[in-house]
Amino acid sequence: MRTRIIGLLFISLFLIPGTLTAQKKREEKKEDGYRFTDVVRLPVSAVKNQQRTGTCWAFATTSFIESELMRMGLTETDLSEMYFVKHAYLNKADLYIRYHGMANFSQGGQAHDVIKVVKEHGFVPETVYPGKNYGSDTHNHGELSAVLRGFLDGLTGGRIRPLSPVWPEAFRKVVETYLGEEPSAFQVEGKTFTPKSYLESTGFDPDQYVEITSYTHHPFYEKINLEVPDNWSGDLYYNLPVEELMEVIDHALMNGYTVAWDGDVSEQGMSHKNGVAILPEKEWDEMSDEEREKIFKSPSPEKTVTQEMRQETFNNFLTTDDHLMHIVGISEDREGNRYYITKNSWGTDSNEDGGFLRMSAPYVKLKTIAIMVHRDAVPENITKKWETGK
Repeated sequence: MRTRIIGLLFISLFLIPGTLTAQKKREEKKEDGYRFTDVVRLPVSAVKNQQRTGTCWAFATTSFIESELMRMGLTETDLSEMYFVKHAYLNKADLYIRYHGMANFSQGGQAHDVIKVVKEHGFVPETVYPGKNYGSDTHNHGELSAVLRGFLDGLTGGRIRPLSPVWPEAFRKVVETYLGEEPSAFQVEGKTFTPKSYLESTGFDPDQYVEITSYTHHPFYEKINLEVPDNWSGDLYYNLPVEELMEVIDHALMNGYTVAWDGDVSEQGMSHKNGVAILPEKEWDEMSDEEREKIFKSPSPEKTVTQEMRQETFNNFLTTDDHLMHIVGISEDREGNRYYITKNSWGTDSNEDGGFLRMSAPYVKLKTIAIMVHRDAVPENITKKWETGK
């Protein structure tokens, strides 16, 4: 027994240094990489997948509403994104015809498109309206979009005059063939609701939400028509200096309100796969292959963003209206740099963080097109400027 113990001790003298070396390497690797500490992380519903559709606006804003319901004291609710998409298609079609085919008709949209549907029609649970009436377990609007556009272009591009009064109903039938008929009533936990009475039962008030942007080609502290293609309805946004836009985001999150985010994800510093979106100080095409490889493995210096930079990239199409997501918290890396915890709609298996990513403060500051928040999430000093215009 004693000989065996001595032998084990002898072996351990060789194993322990190797074990300690391997441990040290793991610690060094962890130290070199991104390490985040959450400052605040607010309640959020499960990550969804928009799949083969251009309906990020519906998924992001639905997630935003679900978080608002949790903030208001309700349990997690799974609302139907496709209910909002269906009504948006109908509203877009009406405008497209009224503009003789000269308006935007696409799968894209904005946060206010969801809020408008809520205000006019209410909302329904996902189980009541999954929006997959075309023999598929996944969302796919390629054919639907082509059919709808062909329908409308057939009315506006030909010699059909006058238009019959039944085309809106015919268009609705096409949409419902793909997405399903809208329920007039449904049950939740043994109670019968209509879409509007279900909305009323939650206490959600669609009139309490505002959209905010930040561009100098319009006056600050006024409501402006933001010129991005997916603002097809010409809705108005409060225009703030970028420092105040960032102040609203921080104030909202630190006071329990999440943020619906619309922005540009075409930057090479945006990597959902790696779970970060950053704005490197050095231009991408000036980096070596080694620098590009390391950029998502460890924090590096980022650009200092100004109002002028925002305007320039918006003017020259380097910041475009690409994608909507849902900001649900704030993190800091080991150097104290701020990142925004962001829920995406590309599925839980889209990255190692279950479908979430962290966007750096410089990235958000430059690449935000607009946000939506509850009115109470805006600091009073800023709302007073809206009221006075200065």
